[in-house]
Amino acid sequence: MNRLLKVALVASSSAFCLFYALQNLVNLGPAYGFVQYVAGMIGHEAYPGHFGPAVSAPVLIWTMLGIIITLELAAGIIAGKGAFDLWRARSADAAAFNVAKTWGLAGCGLAVFIWFGIFSAVGGAYFQMWQTEAGANALQGSFQYAMLNGLVWLIVSRDD
Repeated sequence: MNRLLKVALVASSSAFCLFYALQNLVNLGPAYGFVQYVAGMIGHEAYPGHFGPAVSAPVLIWTMLGIIITLELAAGIIAGKGAFDLWRARSADAAAFNVAKTWGLAGCGLAVFIWFGIFSAVGGAYFQMWQTEAGANALQGSFQYAMLNGLVWLIVSRDD
C-alpha cells in the first residue's frame, strides 16, 4: 500500500506541475502581464526603495516567463517519468524500488525549487511581490506549492 501511495503522490506532483505550465501557456498574455507587473516592482509603497533594479525590458520579461514555464514542464515530465518508474518497480525488492525513486524525487525537488527558489526567493524577496495584493496572493500560493511538493519529496524519499 505504501508503494502505491508513493506512486500516486509522485503522479500527483507531475500533474500539478504540468497543469500549472499548461495554464500559463493557455493564459500566456495574462501570465506575461503578471510577470511584468511583479518584475516592474509596481505599487511598492511599504518598501519603496530597492537594492537592485526593476525589470521592464520585454525580452527579459519573456525570458523570465519562459524559464518559469519550461521549469514547470520539466518538473512535471521528470516527476511523470518517476511515477512510471515507481509503478514498474512496485513489486520489486526494496533496493530496486528505492532506485526507481530517482526521477520522482528529482521532479518533486525541481518543483520545490520553482515555487520556493524562484517565486519566494526571487519574486518575494528580490521583487518584493508581497507588497501588492496580486503578488501577495501568488506568494502565498507558492508557499503552499513548495511545501506540498516538499512533503511528497520527504514521503517518497523514505527508504522502502
